[in-house]
Amino acid sequence: MTRPGGAVARLLGLDVVSTASLGGATRVELADGSAVVAKSGAAVVAEAAGLRWLAEGAGPAVAEVVAADEDWLVTGFVPTSAPTAAAAEAFGVALSRLHAAGAAAFGSPPPGGPVDAWIGGAPMRNVEGRDWASWYVTHRVLPYVRAARDAATLDADEVALVERVCARLPELAGPAGAPARLHGDLWSGNVLWTAAGALLIDPAAHGGHPETDLAMLELFGLPHLVRVRAAYDEAAPLAAGHEARIGVHQLFPLLVHVVLFGGGYAGRAVAAARAALRAG
Repeated sequence: MTRPGGAVARLLGLDVVSTASLGGATRVELADGSAVVAKSGAAVVAEAAGLRWLAEGAGPAVAEVVAADEDWLVTGFVPTSAPTAAAAEAFGVALSRLHAAGAAAFGSPPPGGPVDAWIGGAPMRNVEGRDWASWYVTHRVLPYVRAARDAATLDADEVALVERVCARLPELAGPAGAPARLHGDLWSGNVLWTAAGALLIDPAAHGGHPETDLAMLELFGLPHLVRVRAAYDEAAPLAAGHEARIGVHQLFPLLVHVVLFGGGYAGRAVAAARAALRAG
């Protein structure tokens, strides 16, 4: 396989000075003094399409797609800095604008993005639906609970609990709304804080429910999250009961974590399912 430096040199037509690992990606220093981030893998086509789509939404800043092909994605490198309360509030407002940019349908992929996409290292199908509750059950919950069942990382009682949530989701989902333009994997690690404010990376972009992005921000903690949510709610008031529905929306990403990382996340997925049922 081509190394990151060679891929960047080919795509950009610039000499590479050095490379450094960033975990799942590589920072590449270029001869002109600039730096980019390069990554490869099955998800790069969907990720590139998602970044371009999110950038059109007048929302938070997103990583700039500098170059992309079927195998590699090259984005701009931006130094990070400490988050501030003001940046968090601006992020909340900008996220509301991104969601308001909308999508063709629940589950719709970004323009040019594949139906068979990814969330982290897990496959995710962007199949369109008109009713959020039934779409969410069919394409965001059941595929992962079945995979977890088959891998024995959820037992029969735990699977049955999630299935009870699915059966009741039309009444648990809250008011219906138009499809929002989602980042789709908006945990705190995909929000970088820069001198200019929040910048989003690594999307699993699709049309969905705006409360899903907000619920994902709650999963692993985000600096100044209370301010983010309050600023969002002021700019685009959330439907009554949205806090009680956090478990509904966290069920999907937690089940993905169960599939990817094993039963250590099973307890959190079960807790989210119970919280979802209490919301009803």
